[in-house]
Amino acid sequence: MLEGRVVGFLTDVTGVEDAELAVPWQAVLAAGGRPVLVAPRAGRVLTVLDGAAPAGAYPVDRTLAQVCPDDLAMLVLPGGTLSCDALRMDPAAVALVRGMAEAGKPIAAASHAPWLLIEADVVEGKELTSFPSLATDIRNAGAIWVDEPTVVSERRYPLLTMRRADDLPAFTEALPRLAA
Repeated sequence: MLEGRVVGFLTDVTGVEDAELAVPWQAVLAAGGRPVLVAPRAGRVLTVLDGAAPAGAYPVDRTLAQVCPDDLAMLVLPGGTLSCDALRMDPAAVALVRGMAEAGKPIAAASHAPWLLIEADVVEGKELTSFPSLATDIRNAGAIWVDEPTVVSERRYPLLTMRRADDLPAFTEALPRLAA
């Protein structure tokens, strides 16, 4: 399904939920994909546990300036309140998400990552889930929020969304199929 295909993981350099980066990363590897970590700047991505406690550090493979939708088969947006909030304010991150959606390429968004989808204006009419505190934001953007572990929406572009880290098993099971 992902054999040899490049899957971008877009995060900010701080505040990324460790499991929401590491677990899908391993699922992409297991499906034969080539994950690359994309961030606004070079260096390391620092992850957290439960939004605050330091967890790990991962090397950035490419900066936002070094990647475009043509380079990627799929885009994964790990959660983390701080990371997702910073990315939705980054014009290059928003442009990458919008470009992937306009190209009809799959996007997978975990917990707070739909903030970035909203900022990119690519959720109208789509059904999705997220961390529950984003429900009103999603509805205000013209999407349909549902309280489910994961949701796949095929309208305009394939989109997989996940509610919270507890839902990672369902998210990682669906992830490789999204790019099929």
